[in-house]
Amino acid sequence: MPSTSDPIAVRGLTMAFGERVVMHDLTFDVGRGDIFFVMGPSGSGKSILMRHLLGLLEPAAGEICYEGERFTGASPADRTRMLRRCGVTFQTGGLWSSLTLAENVAVTLEEYTDLGPAEVRELASLKLALVGLRGFEDYYPSEISGGMQKRAALARAIALDPAILFFDEPSSGLDPVSSRLLDRLIVELRDSLGATVVIVSHELDSILEIGTNSIFLDMESRTMAAQGSPRTLRTESASPAVRRFLNRGDDPREEAAR
Repeated sequence: MPSTSDPIAVRGLTMAFGERVVMHDLTFDVGRGDIFFVMGPSGSGKSILMRHLLGLLEPAAGEICYEGERFTGASPADRTRMLRRCGVTFQTGGLWSSLTLAENVAVTLEEYTDLGPAEVRELASLKLALVGLRGFEDYYPSEISGGMQKRAALARAIALDPAILFFDEPSSGLDPVSSRLLDRLIVELRDSLGATVVIVSHELDSILEIGTNSIFLDMESRTMAAQGSPRTLRTESASPAVRRFLNRGDDPREEAAR
C-alpha cells in the first residue's frame, strides 16, 4: 500500500478487457487541491481510467488508494464509505428528466442525510445557487440549455460537499463561452470546497487554463507518457506525442529546430 496520504494514489494499474490491454503500469498521485487532468487522444482510455478510479471497473493488475487506504480489493461497505467523499459528473450530465433541478439535487440529500423535506429543499436551492442557477429550482432539464444542464449536474455532484470531484469531459457539447464559464466555476468550487478535482478531457483550452497537474495516456505505448503541469509539459516534455497534443501541431521545440 502506498504510504502517501494524497487524495488518490495509483500504483502499477493495468486496465484490460480480457486479453486486450487498454493501458498498463499506470503509476501516479493526485495531490490535495489539484485540478488534475487525464489527457490523451480519443480512444486512449481516459474515461475507462475514471471508471476504474470509481470502482465501476476492476483493474487487471495494480491498486488504487484513497487517502492512503486501499480501495482496490476493499469490501463493498468500505468502498461505499470512501466514495461518499466523492462527487461525479459524467459526460451526459445524467440528470433525471422527470425531476426538476431541485429534485435532482435532493435525491442525493434524501438518500445520504437525515435532513427533513424543508431542509433538503433549502440545501438543494443553495447548491443550485452556487453554480449560478438560483431561481431555476423548478425547471426541468429539458427546459434549460446544455450549459445549464452541466451546471445542474455539478450542483448535484457537490450536494454532500465532496472532498474529490470527478468530471468526464465537462465541456463536451458546450460553446467556447459556456466552456470558459464552466472552467471558472470548477476553480471557484475547488477553492470554496477545498476539494481535489479530477477531469477527463481533451479540451486544450481548459487543460492549459485551469490544470495544475496531469497525466498523458499514450496510445502507441499503451501507458503514461508524462505527468506534471500541462503548461510545463507543453514545452518541456520529452515525449513528442505529449508536445503535439498540448500544442496541436505547433510545437515550440520543433519550430526552434527548423
